[in-house]
Amino acid sequence: MELKHTALHDIHVKLGAKMVEFAGYHMPIQYKGIREEHRRVRETVGVFDVSHMGEIEIKGDKALEMVQKISTNDAAALHIGQAQYSAMCYADGGIVDDILVYRFSDKFLLVVNAANKVKDLEWLLENKIQGCEIVDISDEITQLAVQGKKAEATLQKLTSNNLAEIGFYHFVTGNLGGAQMIISRTGYTGEPGFELYFENQYAEQIWTAVFEAGVEFNIEPIGLAARDSLRLEKKMCLYGNDIDNTTNPLEAGLGWITKLDKGSFIGRDALVKIKEHGLERKLVAFTLNEAGFPRKGYKIFHNNMELGVVTSGTVSPILEKGIGLGYVDSEYSKINTEIQIEIRNKKVPAKIIKPPFV
Repeated sequence: MELKHTALHDIHVKLGAKMVEFAGYHMPIQYKGIREEHRRVRETVGVFDVSHMGEIEIKGDKALEMVQKISTNDAAALHIGQAQYSAMCYADGGIVDDILVYRFSDKFLLVVNAANKVKDLEWLLENKIQGCEIVDISDEITQLAVQGKKAEATLQKLTSNNLAEIGFYHFVTGNLGGAQMIISRTGYTGEPGFELYFENQYAEQIWTAVFEAGVEFNIEPIGLAARDSLRLEKKMCLYGNDIDNTTNPLEAGLGWITKLDKGSFIGRDALVKIKEHGLERKLVAFTLNEAGFPRKGYKIFHNNMELGVVTSGTVSPILEKGIGLGYVDSEYSKINTEIQIEIRNKKVPAKIIKPPFV
């Protein structure tokens, strides 16, 4: 299968990025190196090309009703210009995808995971109600994530919009760097920052403008590998690792985006039963007490009893020790519980901690 390219593909190649296949795209996994890129975002500012993500518009008189039907969070609580983190569930409570929902005056925009775009669109169309229109605009949109403490200072040079006035999980539509775009105070790093959505034709123009504006802050391009380690340090779930169709939002610690009292939505009945029955397992965060690299699929033990499995793991570039997430039996999920992670046939001592790691 021929890989798709984002509008910035040639720039990544020119910069010497290590390119890999990801969700059907040829994407930059790293430029200078994961640790250096990770630290750049934590210390000043970095830029991610995340144009492989999916953007789906829901329009029409019944748009809100449609979003309410397929999402766990309460979209009715959104004001125009506000976004929320949410999820879509199957009837059994398993997760279709975790999503961002943006409310405009005349539509909703769903931002979905790259690897789930086709599946998500099919799910939406399958559950479509009369009176709404569902439009996939993914291929028309370039998305940049400008993340880090100096993101606002960088981008403010390029727009007359007062970025300081955009609250967390709020957005405006305005001109930045000579192009109309959505400027959203959101991100997947745990640092202050923005996500920019604009037409592909402006991709190189905006990329160049952002990098010129960020020179004084040593701005750098950041690959997908550092995006993963950054989100993990803040215990942000990754679909396909920490959440999927076999996990539900309650056991994944996403009860805060699961509004069981908002009215009917797909998966609600199953989730109500799961909550009443009590959670059999929970997603926990842990740190290693010794050197080691916890990886997805490694087993988790407590006193030689197998408790569960690691879903995400890395060596934190900030803490300089192994960190990870994994599902364990609920009775062993308490903070400070001593556990072991089986790494290459050795059980490495670890401890469950209260997240985030950093």
